[in-house]
Amino acid sequence: MRTRTFRSLTYFGGGLGLITAIFAAAEFYDAQLAKACSFTNYWSCGKILSSNLTTTFGIQDWAWGVAGFVVILALAVLAERRPRDSRIPYLLLLITTAGVAISLYFLYVEVDLIGGLCPVCVVSYLLGGVAWVGAIGLAQRAYRRDHRTPDDASATA
Repeated sequence: MRTRTFRSLTYFGGGLGLITAIFAAAEFYDAQLAKACSFTNYWSCGKILSSNLTTTFGIQDWAWGVAGFVVILALAVLAERRPRDSRIPYLLLLITTAGVAISLYFLYVEVDLIGGLCPVCVVSYLLGGVAWVGAIGLAQRAYRRDHRTPDDASATA
């Protein structure tokens, strides 16, 4: 795949992920939105929100999502503006990997401890995964560029 494709995946996952995280924040403050997103007893944003298990280290889970997606988008923009700086794609990979790990923890809390799933949260988790795939591709590109030998450069010329 081309660098543009990986960058697009990162922007797509980060941008739509930010929108879903903001919607999750709106649900937290407006119970009517949470009801609109509750389809069954299992697929229920309201059930998750009313569980009192939606904070991690004293911070609301939606806030982790909003902050994480903002950082992902900022690093994606920075990686595009500084294409030769390999540290940025590696940092982007680190942040998206941490985001996927946090999402897996949130998923565990929802499924195992609460016994339900928030559809908005699941979409957010999946979009974080999309951004992570894009970050993997960008980091691989940076690694290959940094570890190219002189023979590789002459072969492509």
